[in-house]
Amino acid sequence: MPIWSPRHSDSFRTANETTDMAMSMESGTATATSPTTVNDAEALLLTDTHTRVRRTDLERRIIRRVDWRVLPILGTLYALALIDRTNISIARIVGLDEDLGLSIGNRFSIVTGIYFIPYTLLQLPSNLLLRKVGPRKLLSFCVIAWGTTQLSMGFVSNWWLLGFLRTLLGALEAGFFPSMVYLISTWYTRHEVQTRLAIFYVVAIILDGFSAFFAYILSLLSGKLGIAGWAWIFIIEGAMTLAFGILGWFFLPGFPDCNNFLSPEETAVVLNRVQSDRGDSLPDILTWKKFVDAFDWRVWAYSLMFLCATTSTYGVGFFVTLILRGLGWSVSASLLLSAPPFVFAGMSTIIFSRLSDYYRQRALFIAIQCGITIVGWCLTGFAPAGGWRYGGLFLSNAGSSGTVIGILAYSSNNIVSHSKRAIVSGVIISAGGVGGLLASNVFTETSAPRYLPGIVVTIIFQVLLLVVLCATTVYFHRQNAGAIRESAQLEGHPGFLYTL
Repeated sequence: MPIWSPRHSDSFRTANETTDMAMSMESGTATATSPTTVNDAEALLLTDTHTRVRRTDLERRIIRRVDWRVLPILGTLYALALIDRTNISIARIVGLDEDLGLSIGNRFSIVTGIYFIPYTLLQLPSNLLLRKVGPRKLLSFCVIAWGTTQLSMGFVSNWWLLGFLRTLLGALEAGFFPSMVYLISTWYTRHEVQTRLAIFYVVAIILDGFSAFFAYILSLLSGKLGIAGWAWIFIIEGAMTLAFGILGWFFLPGFPDCNNFLSPEETAVVLNRVQSDRGDSLPDILTWKKFVDAFDWRVWAYSLMFLCATTSTYGVGFFVTLILRGLGWSVSASLLLSAPPFVFAGMSTIIFSRLSDYYRQRALFIAIQCGITIVGWCLTGFAPAGGWRYGGLFLSNAGSSGTVIGILAYSSNNIVSHSKRAIVSGVIISAGGVGGLLASNVFTETSAPRYLPGIVVTIIFQVLLLVVLCATTVYFHRQNAGAIRESAQLEGHPGFLYTL
């Protein structure tokens, strides 16, 4: 019995209509029509393949259109997700600590860490709902709901109520990131995915980097309407998220087989590219057997690597301003200086992602960026001069941000079928929630301002990431060699080879 199955339209195109559409595409006269259905896509896949060679320019034009429709809106919404989950550290240094007593015991670690419990547990269920409910409905609901939750944090009067709202925030944000990764991976071929993931992720981390100084400006409203400065941060940023969630209802893209911004002919080009690349352009039915079979050792290997990478990114995201305060800078200077490491991380991530796609190599570039992360944290933790320790934040943030995207592309490239893609992306990114929970507990209040225990744990995790990466790469290399030697199929698709 299926767990879920893709929805099919009741109408079918005739053979003549399909042929006419393919001919109109060749002549460049195709125009946007009503939303494309799975049946439209199936028919066009059969009639359209023999003309692919002549469509290079057309493909480029269509993919550029997909880029502009898919990536900016997803990047902006994910930026809001990052800002809303990490702005508590900025609110803390502008008065939240004193008003709610977060510096007492482990309260701050509890309030930051409790977010990741529902965030981790609910990612897979949310990802499985995405195909059933649809990206526009599910994702816009999540954004509107967590924006409302964020806004409500501006009116809390004690730390445990803040913790409750943080828990609710984690539940509502749970499915957003894995859903975006899953959605993006369905639109592009394997060696286009990392650059696209990097673009939307870089938009997010750069905006998140400048959010610290923006939050400080909001805190200067302290006293207006009798509201504290830290509360204004939650109220205004929550209202902004709420507004963008409403816009998302109108502009969020769907899956390629049921989108509403390409014509059926243009959709066929997108689907044919994916079909010839990895053989899973159309959704398949998710059964219990497929669900169980998806949990092989490779999924746990990807998840462990992602956990190791996100422990570092959350370490920077939650504690960069606190580390800078520990180096002796003022509140305003710490918030201003927290932005450049994120801009540098964005530039680095784009460069490494383009190189990784161009050379069709994942493991090599992940390993390089992992090494950069290790060097960065060593400088921040152990360098004697403040300038070197600040420079280490540039390297640790750049390396770990690029590693996160590299691991997502590495895993996505080596998966075939929509059902498995939904499961695997949910599980892997759930492991990222565990990484966030670990970061919030190893960078402890008692170890401030240098946070040496957290830095040491993060460095150890980077070494573990390299060991697991080496093991998976050796395995994939041997599988590819065996498939070539014996003319065998990998993942049930002729010509498919694992990306190393």
